[in-house]
Amino acid sequence: MTEPMQLRAARIAATADTVWNALTDPQALHVWFAEHVDVHLPEQYQFWGRYTIEGTEPRQRLLHADDHLLRFEWLDTTVEIEVTEQAGTASVTVRQTNLPSMADMLAQDHPLALMHTFWALAVANLVDYAEGREIACRVDYTATDLRQELVIEDSPQAVFHSLTDEDALARWFGAKIQMDHHAGGRWAMGGFEADSAPAEIITLEPGRELAIKWPDGIVNTWELAGSQGKTRLTFVQSGFMANGERGYGSWAGWLAGFVELCRMHEVTGWRPMWTQVHVDGLDHDLLRIEKQEA
Repeated sequence: MTEPMQLRAARIAATADTVWNALTDPQALHVWFAEHVDVHLPEQYQFWGRYTIEGTEPRQRLLHADDHLLRFEWLDTTVEIEVTEQAGTASVTVRQTNLPSMADMLAQDHPLALMHTFWALAVANLVDYAEGREIACRVDYTATDLRQELVIEDSPQAVFHSLTDEDALARWFGAKIQMDHHAGGRWAMGGFEADSAPAEIITLEPGRELAIKWPDGIVNTWELAGSQGKTRLTFVQSGFMANGERGYGSWAGWLAGFVELCRMHEVTGWRPMWTQVHVDGLDHDLLRIEKQEA
């Protein structure tokens, strides 16, 4: 039996009531979360469509709803979302039971293996919406072309630094990374000693482009173009995984990271939103989490 997944985002510059309204208002949910929603609390909380895993029809059954807590069944799991407030800032915690372990997530071709990055992106978008920011990224789980463009309010040189400096990358991406700074070098999750099968850097042009190729055949490419002090970042994930899948799980993980990348360059006094990440079997030495103040 695996332990429940738990993700907590804090330091949200909004009240708990504002976040709760974004989480439960159908019009708001259309903007940041799902293509289709049917929400009538305390009786109904359903969502489906192309931005939802297995989203051809609604598959949720509401179990509980009160002032700031939702609990519902979804795909043989139980999801709980709680909104709290401390010292004028809100936090959101997502818990989900009956998910595969991290090792099984990486090995399985199953919808439940996508859940941890699905919620990471969903919560990041919820935070942006509650703070009045535009939504930068959403995953279309029906797409065959995995391509995302976003505009960041900073120069290409500054954004490229955030993509390649190990300390900056770990802060917005939430994981420790080690890389060689040349084409043909390694890009290692957790560091060279921890990652026995690192990606290969196939392109590295400062301020313009970074591309890496993973052993499973997936290629990630970041292209940067500057205009009027801003950067248009184009991110493409091409190829197929060893099991023939498009890699929606890793795609959602990157897009969740890009929400933080934008915030790092645009929000005054930015600190990472994530204060707790627990996925059963995940090596916690891999993570970089800045704890919430007591």
